[in-house]
Amino acid sequence: TSVLDRIVPGYYQRLLADGSVANSTCCANTATENAMMGKLVVDSVVTWAREYKVDGFRFDLMGHHPKANILAVRKALDALTVEKDGVDGKKIILYGEGWNFGEIADDARFVQATQKNMAGTGIATFSDRARDAVRGGGPFDADPGVQGFASGLYTDPNPDAANGTPAQQKARLLHYQDLIKVGLSGNLADYTFTDTSGTRVKGSQVDYNGAPAGYAAAPGDALAYADAHDNETLFDALAFKLPASTSAADRARMQVLAMATATLSQGPALSQAGTDLLRSKSLDRNSYDSGDWFNAIHWNCADGNGFGRGLPPAADNRDKWPYARPLLTRIGVGCPQIEGASAAYRDLLKIRTTERAFSLDTAAQVQ
Repeated sequence: TSVLDRIVPGYYQRLLADGSVANSTCCANTATENAMMGKLVVDSVVTWAREYKVDGFRFDLMGHHPKANILAVRKALDALTVEKDGVDGKKIILYGEGWNFGEIADDARFVQATQKNMAGTGIATFSDRARDAVRGGGPFDADPGVQGFASGLYTDPNPDAANGTPAQQKARLLHYQDLIKVGLSGNLADYTFTDTSGTRVKGSQVDYNGAPAGYAAAPGDALAYADAHDNETLFDALAFKLPASTSAADRARMQVLAMATATLSQGPALSQAGTDLLRSKSLDRNSYDSGDWFNAIHWNCADGNGFGRGLPPAADNRDKWPYARPLLTRIGVGCPQIEGASAAYRDLLKIRTTERAFSLDTAAQVQ
C-alpha cells in the first residue's frame, strides 16, 4: 500500500530472504542501499534545506542507512551556497542514531552508518556510553531502579536489589566514572588517561557492554546527551532511581549534575526540550502518541513540571506501573527547584560557549 512500492514493487522497501518487508526499525524499513531510494533521501534533504531553510537534520536509526548514503547527504549539503541556493550548506548540522542491529547488523549488507563506521566523518552519532553511566543501567532495563553516577549509585543508594552489594555498587560507580571521562573527551578512541584502577588506558580500551567505549576519531564524531525524546525524561529516570526520600532540592541538583556531563563534553551536545525546567512526562517512556497531557512543557513553574499527571499509557509502560504507581503521588518540585535548575543550566551554557577549552577542534588539542 506504500506509494513507493506502487511505483516499483519490491524496490524501495528492504526485503528479507522470504520476500517480506524488514521491520527491525519498528516500521517498514526502506532500502537506502538501492540507488533510487538513496537518491530520494539526498534529494529530500536538499529540498528541505534549500526551499524551507531547515538548518539541521537528525537521522533516526542512521545505522540502518549505508555510510555512503549519509556521506552523500553531507556532500550535497556542503555544495549549497548562499549565492546559488540561499543557504550555506556547510553550516547545516547533520547527526543521527548509529545503533547496530537488525537484518543489516555488523555490515551484513553494506557498510553501515554506525558509531564506529562514522568515526572521522564529522557526522555525529548519539553516544550512549556516558548517558548510561550518568543515569545508571540502560534504557531497556526491566527494573528502572538501577542507579548511576548522577542518580546516587553507592553514594546515596536506593533499596533496590538490582544495584547489588555495596562493594558491587562501588566497583560499578568507578567504572561509570571511566565511561564519563571518555564521554567528556568526546568519546575519542585514542584519548589516553589514568583509569580508576590506576592503569593508563585509551578510550577504546574502556569496556562498554563488550564494545569499546571510545570510538570517535575527533570531537564532532559523537553527540553527548543525558536524555532525548526516546525513553524517560531525565527527571523521570531520576525519579525511578533516586531514593524516594530525596528532597526536591537534591533532585534538582542531581539533574543539573547530569546535564553538566553532556553540556561540558567535547563535541556537540544535546538536551531534550524542557530538561532545564525539570520536565516530566509522568514517567511515560514513549510519549509520541500521548498528547499534550503528558507531553506539555510547563513554561510557568507555578504549573509544576508535569510529574504526577497520572499513570503513563499502558501500551509502552504497563510493565513499569508497579514501580511508577507509588512514586507519582510522593515526588514533587516547585518554582525554587525549577527556576534554580534552569539558571544553573544557563550558566553551563555560558561556560560552554565562552570558554574555548570546552569546544576543541582536534583529538590532539583534547589530549
